[in-house]
Amino acid sequence: MPYQLPAEWDKQSAVLLSWPHPETDWATTLERVEQCYRDITLAICRFQQVVIVCHDDNLKTRVLSLFSAQPNAERIHYQVAPVNDTWIRDYGPLSIAKQGITKDERVELLDFQFNGWGNKFNACLDNAVNQRLYQQGVFSATPMRTVPLILEGGSIESDGAGTLLTTKHCQLSAERNPKLRQSDIETQLKELFGAQRVLWLSHGQLEGDDTDGHIDTLVRFCSSSHLCYVRCDDRNDSHYGEMQRLEKELKALRTTSGKAYQLTPLPWPSAKYNRQGERLPATYANFLIINGAVLLPVYNDKKDDEAIAVLQECFPEREIIPINCLPLIEQSGSLHCITMQLPAGITLD
Repeated sequence: MPYQLPAEWDKQSAVLLSWPHPETDWATTLERVEQCYRDITLAICRFQQVVIVCHDDNLKTRVLSLFSAQPNAERIHYQVAPVNDTWIRDYGPLSIAKQGITKDERVELLDFQFNGWGNKFNACLDNAVNQRLYQQGVFSATPMRTVPLILEGGSIESDGAGTLLTTKHCQLSAERNPKLRQSDIETQLKELFGAQRVLWLSHGQLEGDDTDGHIDTLVRFCSSSHLCYVRCDDRNDSHYGEMQRLEKELKALRTTSGKAYQLTPLPWPSAKYNRQGERLPATYANFLIINGAVLLPVYNDKKDDEAIAVLQECFPEREIIPINCLPLIEQSGSLHCITMQLPAGITLD
């Protein structure tokens, strides 16, 4: 069996987080954002380990003090590596894994290049984080390979069985891999992730989204034959036409056996705006699957309870844990964007 990009529901060893600090864009809302990070960390460490990347030693000392008296504090690891920002989904390592004859997971880390979502933001420190962690021995004996391709973790979805899902608007951005055509990128994705096919979507970009349409804000695998996706039913909303076209694309997709995917629409939260009156990309699709649970971003919205119920139907054997992510979307991201899971088979030092 070749190495493959696992599905997010496959067994995990840990989740990576980069802690917000005053030199990031979180400076003016740091207290509220830290509370969100604290809630996420405590939820995750009920089920598995957490690795918190701290910008410097002073931040490490302070963050450690936040959790030292909390339940499961022994599952939290602290590492120092300077970061420009905290969206580790997009610059953290992607993991490929396979099972050996002893059924032990063998894992390799892939260190892709990150250029701030197409040179929109400075990302030189973020792009160096994986190598810094590797050099510190965080991943123990797990090997890491540097890949020259610019690729963000939030831009791809895997069913763990050879199918990848992504968006053209992001992957074909001229500021990411300008010398590569769609066929070139698809070939590399297949080779790097052991995939048999790549499904490309052309629609669904959210207003206020700096990522050019990351798939993890729009459509997610719930199983190899089941997709959940954002759907806008409000004809007066500026997203209505685009989301209708996205839904049409999804209905045309087929599984590897030639059947239509089971499709579950997620609720559409009411419009959220920043202080400048700009629309923010609030979406319930940006959830995180961990061992035994799913962490769901909620927004103090009348649709929150419906989203919890829908996601419970999608993942009936997992606990659904809502996390208030209103502070996160003020910087155009949400829960999945600030996390990166590490699969089973990675032993933390």
